[in-house]
Amino acid sequence: MATKKSFESELEKLEKITEELESGEISLENSLKKFNEGLKCVAYCSKQLNDAKVEIENLREKDGKTEATPFADDAENGIKSENGRGY
Repeated sequence: MATKKSFESELEKLEKITEELESGEISLENSLKKFNEGLKCVAYCSKQLNDAKVEIENLREKDGKTEATPFADDAENGIKSENGRGY
């Protein structure tokens, strides 16, 4: 039975790949395959995190009205959204 792909399963897979690469016990060819597999895990996890961030921004409420507001770290790092205001 196939395991359902999730953030947690992909993160666990990425941690295992990292351990294998850091061990230095696999061939260069296998290292490249593992590295490529790791990149796919990173892309999946990044998308999941970004999707969650967008959902949280959309659910924040202010004065009883739903309003998108910036995450503190985004505003502090000068990250701006499409509207140019940081949220």
